[in-house]
Amino acid sequence: MSDAAAPSAPVLSSEGEAPGDVNPFAPADAAAPATLNPFEPGFFDDPYSRYRRLREAEPVHRTAFGAWLVTRWADVHRILRNPTTSVQEENATLAMRRDNLAEIAPERAERGRRAILNIDPPDHTRLRRLVSKAFTPRAVERMREQVIAQTEALLDDVAARGGDRMDVIADLAFPLPFAVISEMLGMPDQDREQLREWSHMLTLALDPILAIAKTEEIFEASDRMTELVTEVVQWKRGRPDDDDLLQALICADDGGDVLTDRELLDNVILLYVAGHETTVNLIGNGTLALLRDPDQRRRLIDDPSLDANATDELLRYDSPVQFSRRIALQPIEIGGHTVQPGELVMTGLGAANRDPDKFGATVDRLDLGRTDANQHVSFGSGVHHCLGAALARLEGSVAIPRLARRFPDMELAEEPAWNGRLILRGLDALEVTC
Repeated sequence: MSDAAAPSAPVLSSEGEAPGDVNPFAPADAAAPATLNPFEPGFFDDPYSRYRRLREAEPVHRTAFGAWLVTRWADVHRILRNPTTSVQEENATLAMRRDNLAEIAPERAERGRRAILNIDPPDHTRLRRLVSKAFTPRAVERMREQVIAQTEALLDDVAARGGDRMDVIADLAFPLPFAVISEMLGMPDQDREQLREWSHMLTLALDPILAIAKTEEIFEASDRMTELVTEVVQWKRGRPDDDDLLQALICADDGGDVLTDRELLDNVILLYVAGHETTVNLIGNGTLALLRDPDQRRRLIDDPSLDANATDELLRYDSPVQFSRRIALQPIEIGGHTVQPGELVMTGLGAANRDPDKFGATVDRLDLGRTDANQHVSFGSGVHHCLGAALARLEGSVAIPRLARRFPDMELAEEPAWNGRLILRGLDALEVTC
């Protein structure tokens, strides 16, 4: 439910080439003073120093394949909320679009196109109205006790093992949001490891570095996930009394307006995958930030009133979603440049969240009491603001503080393993002693 794109049709992505073809973040002009290069050693350990250099030297940056990259908070916020931009790939004019691949696998290429993150108003408005009722802050708040109980059960399992180590990702960050979204949707019990593998592979479709290199693996995961969700929808149609989100989507009717079969399939897969994938990164990235700042971790342990604001600060400090794309429909003047219709703009969410013009001189410091922490753009902004923002905040504000308080002496056991993804920044493993 991030403000990126639905992970379904990687071959049609206009955001990047395979490694070895074109580095989409290389400078258009070789003499440019700075560029964003994810192939630079150490980039994924610390992308923020690279963002800072680029923001200071060339905040509206033209990349080699013609797309723009914006890194200042004000510019990012403006583009995300600009009604003359689009998220639909057919509006892009980039020469690197691979429309010919739609002829090779047309059914596969269509997947995800009717997900709410990939369509513009008025269709987006219609679909969001049908889907959003389950994600209002009030509806999500009713799930608090369930999230608390599941978090405590997972931490109890760690304590019961009797060891002094845990992997925060495998033991908490993944199973918690996975269980929550599965229960919300009313999904039957499945092989979690298999579903995790498919989900993780599907999100590679968002990444300009990995999408083309992993096309076959992504399509295989897409095939399997499509088969599963199709079967579950058919099963759910025979259970009209079920009270869950999937049944609500099947039955959604707004004055005779209902979801088509394609819309239902695309949006259920989006909710299922994005409904847990980005929250995994929130819990993992947030826990790592606290492990690296013992003073702030102690502050959180001692003051439960900080839980909600701390979650927003952790979202600001190391965003689970680093970039979101928009396509200009009309000329847009920004930073002394003109973005022409059809041109792609990559909004740097992670860079904007570290902009000192917005968050002050302490922008690179973790401050759980930061008064404007909730002004981050980690959930995007405008009509495509993350549908699951309230749910992610709830899960983060329960899981991270309870983990810190259950194991107050927790320390890193080894260097964390970053997932090497440009769009969805997160950890594959976070081994700690507890």
